[in-house]
Amino acid sequence: MSRKDTLRALLTDRQSELPGGNLRGMTDHVASAEVVPGLAALVRSGAVGAMGRSLGKIAAAAEDARAMISAGDAVLEIDPGLVEVSFLADRLHEDPADHLALVASIRDSGQQVPILLRPHPEKTGHYQVAYGHRRLRAAAALSRPVRAVVREMSNAQLVVAQGQENSARMDLSYIERAQFAAALEEHGFERGLIMAALTVEKTQLSKLISVARSIPMSVVKAIGPAPKAGRPRWMALAERLRHKRSEVIIADLLSDEAFKNAKTDARFLRLFEALSSKRKATGRSTAWSADDGVRVAQIKRSADHFILDIDESAAPAFGTFLVEQLPNLYQAFRSRK
Repeated sequence: MSRKDTLRALLTDRQSELPGGNLRGMTDHVASAEVVPGLAALVRSGAVGAMGRSLGKIAAAAEDARAMISAGDAVLEIDPGLVEVSFLADRLHEDPADHLALVASIRDSGQQVPILLRPHPEKTGHYQVAYGHRRLRAAAALSRPVRAVVREMSNAQLVVAQGQENSARMDLSYIERAQFAAALEEHGFERGLIMAALTVEKTQLSKLISVARSIPMSVVKAIGPAPKAGRPRWMALAERLRHKRSEVIIADLLSDEAFKNAKTDARFLRLFEALSSKRKATGRSTAWSADDGVRVAQIKRSADHFILDIDESAAPAFGTFLVEQLPNLYQAFRSRK
């Protein structure tokens, strides 16, 4: 089943457009893979899948417009202020340069392809985006109505349209696809429907969700989409994060202004290399002196160890005293924690 056929199925009431019936019968929260029996035809993986998505991106705009027109849907002009984003985010952030380029394009040539909306399920007179978030933001920036097709859609239909649009255009990076897949599962959608939404097979989906759950969201947001990273390196990063010294390295790097100001792919590389198992964490050493100025101890920190080196000549028996107090100190530490 082609992407055009799938889109037309989402935009029409004719059951013949999808094998085994259309998607309108799916529940809002949990949908079975049986609803999309032609799923295997949607799956494109590996190099073939990348090529297919790349070719699909070239013709995507014209194809979307043709599908909407052939479905008989009217293209409306709607105030962007009445439109809310999808209930599931699929992007970490939008490149400001890309946004400005799209704004300039729509300002000069108009919005060539309508976006897809549904009536808002909770707000009368408002709408929710299935896809076309960037075109919506560009229209809002230009203070002009957004051209849109409005269709009744369940949550399941919306996420299928949203996911397949991004897959066909190859707009999402690997980690964005992984986060989107994990979010869909957390919202109660079955994996069969998630496979249809992202046009991936079972093994690919398992890897996507595994990576998303292995990398803390704080780390993902700090890095950004990193479109050049790809699946192998995101999976390798997830593995490196398992190392016990990773938290210290991450904390140091994420507070570094140079890291914050770098581009997203550069941020990924910096963290990836910092977590390399071949590297040794550099230790830090500081002296500790008592109130009377006596230098009592040397404190040595590394990613894996904290060493307190007592100078017995400066403070005789202090080390022995500390050892005796360790049970009380540790209990006080646990109570505070």
